Amino acid sequence: MKKILVTGGNGQLGSSLKSLSKFNANFKLIFTDVQELDITSEEKVSEFLDKDKYYAIINCAAYTAVDKAESDKDLACLLNTQAPKFLSIQASKRGIKLIHISTDYVFDGKKNTPLKPSDNTLPNSIYGLTKLEGEKNIIKYCSSGFIIIRTSWLYSEFGNNFLNTMLRLGSEKETLNVVYDQVGTPTFARDLAKTIITSLEHIQEDTKRIFHFSNEGVCSWYDFARKIMSLSKLDCKINPILSTQYPTPAPRPSYSVLDKTDIKEFLNIEIPYWEDALIECIETIRVLKSKSR
Repeated sequence: MKKILVTGGNGQLGSSLKSLSKFNANFKLIFTDVQELDITSEEKVSEFLDKDKYYAIINCAAYTAVDKAESDKDLACLLNTQAPKFLSIQASKRGIKLIHISTDYVFDGKKNTPLKPSDNTLPNSIYGLTKLEGEKNIIKYCSSGFIIIRTSWLYSEFGNNFLNTMLRLGSEKETLNVVYDQVGTPTFARDLAKTIITSLEHIQEDTKRIFHFSNEGVCSWYDFARKIMSLSKLDCKINPILSTQYPTPAPRPSYSVLDKTDIKEFLNIEIPYWEDALIECIETIRVLKSKSR
């Protein structure tokens, strides 16, 4: 059984991988977070990898506080740019494959057709810039095989995300304002986790690819919020507003629909429609709540 090191194991993607790992007989996933492994220190990465033999690293760790990154550039750079460099260098020395999660924020969001992995990148936020520089470091330093997966609008039953925020606010408030001029596709972390595990079966030493992954379909944040309220039977009215009516320190891409053709062909997978994935996640949350009572 091949051992896989997972960084950022306590995040929503790491937690989703953890929930799926028991169903996979080919790989043993070893989950770490900052308490077990500080990936911002190349020395500590090296020491950790020397303790065991790993087939691959799945890097789920990142600085994801998009607005806070505008004033916390050093830490965002350390986690999103330098850490992937350290992982790449040390993985290459040992022949370890690397799967790294990136973001739609590497684009400026001004294109109006689905974004291909080969499209020109032009981040307009510190978060997006640091994530793009992290990708460049992997391309430069990882010689043992890598897959970079850019994703968008990630949510799950775990942690803080748009779905859980809407469920909480929808039960507390009669109305909510949500932007309708930012368009993309939600990504159920469990579906991304399944794709990552499938990627482990396909990655080779000469694999050096950037892919895009989200669920299928297109919606706005307003559409997403309305569907959450409808499926959850919450009596909260969602009002559509413009992004200019909800200013944030970091600009958001107005269009971040990802073209997934390459990853579907490379892995021979089908990707669930975003509404079907949302139904599955909300049902998971319902079951978890009923068990905790």
